[in-house]
Amino acid sequence: MSEPSRRPSGPLVFGGITEDEAWATTPITLRDRVHFRTERELPLAEFRQALPEGVTVTLDEGEGLYRVDGAAGQAAALSALVKAWCAVHEHRTVGLRAESGVRRRAPRDLPPQFLADLCRHYGPVSLKRLQRNMSTIRLHIPDNDDVVQQVSEWVLKAVAQYDESKGVPFGAFLATQLSKWVHDLGRAAFGRTATDTENKQQKAIATFVATHQRRPSERELADLLGQSVAVLRKNAQSVATLNGLRNLQSLDGVPDGADHLLPDTAQAPDEILGEAEQTLLSHALTAACAPDPTARPDQRAGQPNVLGWVTWYLTTWGGQTKTQLSADLGTSVRNMNVHADRAERVLKDRLLELAG
Repeated sequence: MSEPSRRPSGPLVFGGITEDEAWATTPITLRDRVHFRTERELPLAEFRQALPEGVTVTLDEGEGLYRVDGAAGQAAALSALVKAWCAVHEHRTVGLRAESGVRRRAPRDLPPQFLADLCRHYGPVSLKRLQRNMSTIRLHIPDNDDVVQQVSEWVLKAVAQYDESKGVPFGAFLATQLSKWVHDLGRAAFGRTATDTENKQQKAIATFVATHQRRPSERELADLLGQSVAVLRKNAQSVATLNGLRNLQSLDGVPDGADHLLPDTAQAPDEILGEAEQTLLSHALTAACAPDPTARPDQRAGQPNVLGWVTWYLTTWGGQTKTQLSADLGTSVRNMNVHADRAERVLKDRLLELAG
């Protein structure tokens, strides 16, 4: 009877060199970075051409966050360059800030074969580790190929952030980051506070069920979380709203080709006409926030614009202010405005189509 295969105990070798050798030849360096968002997506190829040599730009699709990285001491110059370019090309920047002393390595500086082999090894390893999170991932990235691509991007992101001087193996560092980045998918789509609240509630319920073989009562769950019942009920309402929005297969729930009819003004009272107009407007808003079928699911346009929908709907018909919503959802008013503006541009075109 043959012995079961064992994982080799020696150092991992990719592209003819070990991991330790690769990290040593391409160490972490201090860089300056400019973070910003825009009200609409930048033409990345054109934007990159305007950057000085050695400066890189990346886009976090989930958060819609651009990062421009340059050498130490370039923060002020890069910030001014980004502002000037965006102003000339009529792109409004949101939350632009410069940061100095960011510890990063550029994956492209590693030997190409080493990087290719490393991704081929850690890609399947990461997918296997993320099996328990796959239902969460598929809420945001439903296509298998796009999930594989996202995991590959996370491996490269880990390469850029990994600091070998900490004494932690790269595989262990990657594993901890994967859990964080999966959680960030929900934070980016639905707001930090609501997502974190849901996560805490789920963990508390799972712990209680494992011990008592039943779900906790409202009072028991409140005690587990260190909250009053009133706070628990408020948070539970936010989580329920989040789940209702997230579990929709599509934000545009009306079948293709359905007619949107308004009653004749000569035959309908004003209040009925007002309800019909609201129905028309709310459907147009919902359609404006639905995923763009021409975009990849891992892009912003390929995902439902949930924050834009909530901002428009609850401030227009729900009687809430953006300040109140910002506190409830745990996101900034500025971020809400970015998503609401994105919805508004599509909404205008949608209303023109429906009016026609």
